[in-house]
Amino acid sequence: MAIDPDLCLDVPEDFDDSGEESQVHPMARKLFLVTTAEEAFRQAHEWVKEHDVHLADVSWKHVVGESYSYQLSVYFTFELEPEDAE
Repeated sequence: MAIDPDLCLDVPEDFDDSGEESQVHPMARKLFLVTTAEEAFRQAHEWVKEHDVHLADVSWKHVVGESYSYQLSVYFTFELEPEDAE
């Protein structure tokens, strides 16, 4: 599978995240914009089931007057933290 350059972060060569205070914890967000609450959770369930991700959090928003008034954000990582892997 080729890496899509539009989905990559450019990191300077001298970037160092080895210190306790500066470590980077990569997390991604998938946004589901739909017209019903049921559809938001159905789509999220299907998407999570099809991908090898570890859920970190979710966020829910209902915006009155928008064409896609139900907004569900799923926050995830691709790897477990070492202490969680045990």
